[in-house]
Amino acid sequence: MSSVSKWKELFQAWNQDTLSFVRNALPKLLVILIATIVLVRLLRLITAKVANLTHQERLSTRVRVQQVRTLVSIVNGVGTAVILFVALLEILKLFNISIEPLLASAGIVGLAVGFGAQTLVKDVITGFFILLENQYDLGDTIKIAGVSGNVEAMSLRRTLLRDANGTVHSVPNSEIKIVSNLTRDWSQVSLTIAVDYSEPSDRVIKLLQEVGDELRNDPEFGGTIVAEPEVPGIERVQGREVDYLMLTKVRPGNQHAVSRELRRRIKECFDKNKIKPSGRSRIYIPDNTSSTTGS
Repeated sequence: MSSVSKWKELFQAWNQDTLSFVRNALPKLLVILIATIVLVRLLRLITAKVANLTHQERLSTRVRVQQVRTLVSIVNGVGTAVILFVALLEILKLFNISIEPLLASAGIVGLAVGFGAQTLVKDVITGFFILLENQYDLGDTIKIAGVSGNVEAMSLRRTLLRDANGTVHSVPNSEIKIVSNLTRDWSQVSLTIAVDYSEPSDRVIKLLQEVGDELRNDPEFGGTIVAEPEVPGIERVQGREVDYLMLTKVRPGNQHAVSRELRRRIKECFDKNKIKPSGRSRIYIPDNTSSTTGS
């Protein structure tokens, strides 16, 4: 057979394959590409609409903006990757390319990456559930991994805290075992006031309650106090010293300002009514949401 005949047969085979591809595979390929583009655009449109809701004030007061935006980005990224991967597999089938070795290779690579990045995977998984369960938000005062501070930034991998000294701590999410949120819903100011044993208990309790009621009705501080101040009574008696407990629930982040104002007003009230303090002053610093002080 001459070389011309061989080339002629080759071109005829190519022509038949091309015609077969155009008749059968090309319409399927176009459908796959169009469906992929439509699904990706639809996913991005939906996630963009959800993300835009976070800019509305009425929604951001009830739903964490950071949580919604992070979850939206995760859904967008993972969803796009899944759509493209499925489209790739369908296209490979059209070209009669076996996908079993590809899937096996992808499984091996994924296993190797999983072993090599276990800590990163733990960070991401823990961060996802922190956001999903709304354990804390930007601006909250929390204690995690032995560090306390205000949350300045958070992601799926780590949380940034700034403590009272101004130091910034970067905490990997995988290190977070217990979250202590000091500013969730409300904070409590817990004052322990030490008074001389000779002072009448009923009179001291009445004066403390009056101070709390005055602060509750004060235009400047009334909006930060979420419940009527309480004076349960005597907390402890030791020698010539009697401790009285005063509890005030305030909005998150306002406990320090309210506790300072309460101490100032209690001092003025005791000076005015000739209430003798105890022989010494003590300051309690509890490891909770309260600010407890003795005067």
